[in-house]
Amino acid sequence: MIREDLRNIAIIAHVDHGKTTLVDQMLKQSGSFRQNQVVEERVMDSNDIERERGITILAKNTSVHYNGTKINIIDTPGHADFGGEVERVLKMVNGVLLLVDAAEGPMPQTRFVLQKSLELGHRIIIVINKIDRQDARLNEVGDEVLELLLELDASEEQLDSPILYCSGRAGTASMSPTEQGKDLSDLFHTILDYIPKPEGEPEEDLQMLVSSIDYNEYVGRIAIGRIERGTLKQNQEVVVCDYHHAKEPYKSKVVNIYQIEGLTRVPVDTATVGDIVCFSGIENITIGDTLCAVTNVEPIPFVKISEPTMEMTFSVNDGPFAGRDGKYVTSRHIRDYLFRETLKDVSLRVEETDTSDAFKVAGRGEMHLSILMENMRRDGYEFLVSTPKVLYKTIDGVLCEPMERLLVDVPADAVGSVMEKMGSRKGELLHMNNMGSRMRIEFLIPARGLIGYKNEFLTDTKGEGVFNSIFDGYQPYKGDIARRFSGSLVAFETGDSVPYGLYNAQERGILFIGPGVPVYEGMVVGYSQKLEDINVNVCKKKHITNMRSSGADEALRLVPHKELSLEQAIEFIAEDELIEITPKNIRIRKRILDNGLRQKARNRKDS
Repeated sequence: MIREDLRNIAIIAHVDHGKTTLVDQMLKQSGSFRQNQVVEERVMDSNDIERERGITILAKNTSVHYNGTKINIIDTPGHADFGGEVERVLKMVNGVLLLVDAAEGPMPQTRFVLQKSLELGHRIIIVINKIDRQDARLNEVGDEVLELLLELDASEEQLDSPILYCSGRAGTASMSPTEQGKDLSDLFHTILDYIPKPEGEPEEDLQMLVSSIDYNEYVGRIAIGRIERGTLKQNQEVVVCDYHHAKEPYKSKVVNIYQIEGLTRVPVDTATVGDIVCFSGIENITIGDTLCAVTNVEPIPFVKISEPTMEMTFSVNDGPFAGRDGKYVTSRHIRDYLFRETLKDVSLRVEETDTSDAFKVAGRGEMHLSILMENMRRDGYEFLVSTPKVLYKTIDGVLCEPMERLLVDVPADAVGSVMEKMGSRKGELLHMNNMGSRMRIEFLIPARGLIGYKNEFLTDTKGEGVFNSIFDGYQPYKGDIARRFSGSLVAFETGDSVPYGLYNAQERGILFIGPGVPVYEGMVVGYSQKLEDINVNVCKKKHITNMRSSGADEALRLVPHKELSLEQAIEFIAEDELIEITPKNIRIRKRILDNGLRQKARNRKDS
C-alpha cells in the first residue's frame, strides 16, 4: 500500500539558519492556527533555555495539512553538540528539507546532517533561506551546496534535488532566485511532489522503531516512532526487543496512542504504516527498541549514534555553603537525574566511579554538558563539576584524540591574532577564502584546543567573529597544549565581601564578585594575569581610628566586576578547581579549600 495522504520530512540545517522560523510560517499558512490566534515567535522552541538562547536543543514533531495531505514535520537542532538528536530522528522520515543561509552558505553542521541523510538514502529538497538579507549570495550558495553533495558522494537522484529560495520570516518561497514568491505554496507543492510517499503492508505483522522518548508525570514514559509495517491498536499486546540483543525481548501492552496534529497530541484508536505516533504504557522502553507483533519478533537496525568526545565529573557539593539553595543535594538524587537523562539523550553517557558521590558524564561538547547542568540547577539540584576532559582512543596501538573542524568568519584585521592563537593550540589551516572585508578560515584542531577559546576569540575579533565547529574524527595525539594563561585570585577567609577588601584585591586582577557577596576560604573570586594563584582577602575591613573622615569609604572606586556565565566558568577553571552549581549561584572554588593544605599539596607536586 502507498499512502497518498501522508509525507514525513525533517528540517535540517546549521544553527541559526532559520529552521524553526520557517516551521512557524508552515503552521500559519496551512491553517493550523485560528485567524485571530496569538502565536509566539519560534513556537516550536517550547523549552525556556531554547527561548533564551534562540537555539533548538530537542528535536520536536509537528504536522500540517495541505491539499488533503498530512505532512509530518520534525524540527531538528542545528548546534553540533546536539547532533545525536538529528541522527536518530532521521530514521522516522522519508526525505529532508536542507536549509542553507543565503549569505553564510554551507557550514560545518550542514555537512554533518547532510552526510547522515545521504547515508540513509533520503531525498533532499534544498532550501536557500533568508533571501531578503542584503548580503545574500543566491547563485554562489546554490553552487556551494551542489559541490558539497558531490563531495559527500550523493547519488544522481540526490544531485538532481530541487532548489527553492525562501524567506522564513516573510513566509515566501519561489523556484526562481529572481522572484520572491507570495507564500509557501511552492514549498508545499515540492514536498508533495518530490518526497516519497510512505509504503508498507497494514495487514502484516506490526513493526515499529522507537526514535524518541518523552516523559509525562501522569502517564509515565511516552515513546515516539514511525510504524514501518502493520497496524498499531489501542491496548494491543506487543513484544519489545532491540537489534543488538542488549536485553531479552519481553511482552507488554500499548495503553494509549496519540498522533500529532499541529502542536497537540490527539488520542487515536489505531495507526497504520507510515504514521508517526506517540504511545504510552510500556515502562522500560528506550530509544532504539522495536515494537513487534507477538507472533513475529523482528527487530529493526538502529542508526549508530556518534560517540561522546568530552567528559566531566559531577559530584555532591561538599563546600561550606552546601544545601543553602538546592532542593536535591544527595548523590542518590544526582544519580537518578543523570541516568534518567540518558534514556532521553542518546549522546549522553553516565558512568559510576570508585566513590558513590561522583559520576563521570560524557557528552558531545561543552554546550551539550552545560545545557544539562543548566536544566539540573533549574530543577533544584546542587552539585560540583570538574574541568572538561576530552576522551582519547587507542587506534592500532596509537593514542588518538578527537579533532574538530573549525570554521571562523572574521574581519580581515583580526586574522593575525586568530592565526597566532590557532598555532599555539595545534590548529592546522585547511582553507582560507576572501569574502570582501571578511575572511572565512577553516582549521582542523584538537577538541581540547577549543576548550576556553570561544571568549578569547570574541575578544580578539571585537565581537564581530563567527565561530562554528563540529567533530571531524580521531587523529594521533598532537602534543601538549597550555590550558590557561592566568592564575586565580583565591579568597583567604570566610565572610562577606566588602568594598575596602575588593578595592585592594582589584589591583591584583579582574574580580568576579561585587560587595556584599558571601565568600568562603578557597573560593575563586577573580583572575590575575600572572600564572600563579594569589590569595586575597576580600572580607578585610578598614580599621577604625580617630583620624578617619566620615566620607573616606565613599572615595573607594571599584572597577565593575566580570560575572561569569556557566559556559564561561567551564572554560575558565583549572585542573585543581571545581564549579559549584546551585539553583541561585555559580561559584568557582579550589578542590582543596584550606590555604595551608593547598600550599603543601602544591609543594609536594613541585618536588
